[in-house]
This record gives sequence, structure tokens and C-alpha cells, in this order.
Amino acid sequence: MASCSRVRVLLPVCCCFLLAAASAARHDYGDALAKSILFFEGQRSGRLPTDQRASWRGDSALSDGAAAGVDLEGGYYDAGDNVKFGFPMAFTATMLAWSVVEFGDSMPADERGHAAEAVRWATDYLLKTIAHPGVIFMQAS
Repeated sequence: MASCSRVRVLLPVCCCFLLAAASAARHDYGDALAKSILFFEGQRSGRLPTDQRASWRGDSALSDGAAAGVDLEGGYYDAGDNVKFGFPMAFTATMLAWSVVEFGDSMPADERGHAAEAVRWATDYLLKTIAHPGVIFMQAS
């Protein structure tokens, strides 16, 4: 499972680095970037937005946090196993955000927008996990 998480983290970062060199390469790094960002939409948990591009996905885990009386809907599943791990999600969001900061000017505007939305999807969820003073909600294994 950990190796899948690392691949999911590194793929968008690598694609952003490679996009900068796309003019000298014969591969379509723009397409690779678009597909790696689309991967995030396929991993979304919660009530999906109307502009969700991964049309095969549906709303899921709408009652996360209900047992504790809080809203923990959202975030990303880890490696397709219907579990949301905070540390890998935070790391992934950080690396994706850093890639956009470093290479966003080289990205097509629509892909930069999709990447920003992917970061926001994670950060909105992560903020929910620390929104109650003295309490941090996390996945325990």
C-alpha cells in the first residue's frame, strides 16, 4: 500500500518536472500531466462536484465523522482502498502544490486550475480534521 501512495505522490510531481522539458522531448508530457491530475478526481471521497471529470465515480463516504457529530466528508482515498490517511494526503497535497508553484507558469491554464482544485480538495478536508479545538481526527490502522 505504501508504494502505491508514493507512486501517487510522485507521479504529479514528476510530470510537472517533465513538462518543463517537453519541448526537447518526443513524448507528450502534457497528456501525462493531464492524466496524473485526473487521477486525483478518481480518488475523491465525499459529495462530488458537478464538474467532476471522472464520471464513473459517485458520491461516497457522506457520513464520515457523523458518529462524532462532525463533518469529515471529503479528502482522498489512499491507493483505492476506501481509507483516508492524513499524512500521505497532506504530503501529496504539499508536493502537488509545490509543483504548481514551481512550474504552474509552464502548465496549460486549465490543467493548472485542475491541479489547484486537487490541492483544495485535500486541504479543505484536512482543515476539517483540525477544526475542533483540542481534537484531531485521523485514521487509525
